[in-house]
Amino acid sequence: MPELFGRSYPRSELLRRVGRLEQVAGVRLVTLGDGMGRGVRVLEFRTGSGFSFDVVVDRCFDIGRCEIDGRPLNWQGNPGIVAPWFYENDDWGWFRSWGGGMVVTCGLDHTLGPGDDDAGDYHQPHIFKTVHYSLHGRVGGLPARLVGYGERWDGDQCVLWAEGEVLQSAIFGEHLMLRRRVEARVGDSHFTIHDEVENVGHSRTSHMQLYHCNAGFPVIDEGSLLLVPSLKTTTDYDVTPEAMANYRTLSAPIKDFTEACYEHELVAEKDGKVPVAIVNRKLGLGVYQVFRIDQLPHHTVWRMMGEDSYAMAMEPSTNRDAGRWDAKKRDELQHLEPGDVRHYDLEIGALVGEKAIGGFAARVEKLAPAPR
Repeated sequence: MPELFGRSYPRSELLRRVGRLEQVAGVRLVTLGDGMGRGVRVLEFRTGSGFSFDVVVDRCFDIGRCEIDGRPLNWQGNPGIVAPWFYENDDWGWFRSWGGGMVVTCGLDHTLGPGDDDAGDYHQPHIFKTVHYSLHGRVGGLPARLVGYGERWDGDQCVLWAEGEVLQSAIFGEHLMLRRRVEARVGDSHFTIHDEVENVGHSRTSHMQLYHCNAGFPVIDEGSLLLVPSLKTTTDYDVTPEAMANYRTLSAPIKDFTEACYEHELVAEKDGKVPVAIVNRKLGLGVYQVFRIDQLPHHTVWRMMGEDSYAMAMEPSTNRDAGRWDAKKRDELQHLEPGDVRHYDLEIGALVGEKAIGGFAARVEKLAPAPR
């Protein structure tokens, strides 16, 4: 049953105290009215625990703002929320409309760096000999069809939910459908995402998926720590041995800082789940993610200690950080035949207080002790 304001309430007792559930928790649909976000639909979730987050319907049903007790967990990029009709889909245009947010989906047929690849699956050689892929693919800039949202009681538990569908398609090209369900229970301080990606077309299509989960200030601050069960960490970026050894400890903002990405060799729990978090123990605040290694076998962190772009992203993925062409060389690039479906599950939530942070740190440490 929901725990609210220090007490557990069965359904009957809670509903005796409120005229509508939304007095304490709920989901509300709003539309942004100004700037680059004008016209974008947003679903505002409040669980009643002080945990709240936004589902940005018109940007891939992704998660934007996310906070606990008014304290932000996510990083917000300087573009802010950019409507899909302002989206620039050239090589690096993703950066002009990447407003940060808690979860940004990359894919569905390509992630990571831009470039050209063979267009044999398009079956139109007189039109397409190659196909161009932009940074992190197209799906993050596409609006969803809002299937539904609301609350559902199951006995004394109440689930807040929303469902959307995002279609990525082209004549002669890919025809992929992302079906997403977001859930959060009243009284809890986390949400879950369940995704289904289906090839609803009639030709084979490449498939790559990455979740760019972006933590920001005040979780990100000098002395904050990355908790990740990794046996080995590598990077293709030009970093010093000292930076490599200390990448899990964050610094204050640094002028003219250059980003770096660090890739992990993961260890999963017996049930296949992988726990990762970024915590600020001085503040008693953290944000975590849990995903399945059989669905998302690779994990990278984007470490950016620059001024205003001050963030760290946790990125579970179907592929290594080296991207599409490396995956082809390794014979690791996945394809979806017509009718094929892939499933992905992701949980993200808040860690508040030393007990919660310490418990999660012990969970990670049990899998792979952190470097000393």
